[in-house]
Amino acid sequence: MPKGYIIGHITVTDPEAYPEYVRRDTPILQNLGAKFIVRGGKSEVPEGETFERHVVIEFPSFEAAKAAYYDPEYQEVAEIRRASADSVIILVEGHE
Repeated sequence: MPKGYIIGHITVTDPEAYPEYVRRDTPILQNLGAKFIVRGGKSEVPEGETFERHVVIEFPSFEAAKAAYYDPEYQEVAEIRRASADSVIILVEGHE
């Protein structure tokens, strides 16, 4: 079964508030099967335009990734991200 991923492209607009989101989302998502593959490391954009920060979170399946994103506890914490950053969040199934 292919793995599932949550991919986030983020530009932080409130650097004082955003770390609270990172602190609180990590244990929630890990308890739901998350493995952080990419989390805001150095990046380069050779083509096009994008946000400043990139996150790739791996889950055992696409359904697990969807369940984690829509989890009520995660959605409560996601409000911090929505208030302190501009973001695009993508749910995607991996390739076998």
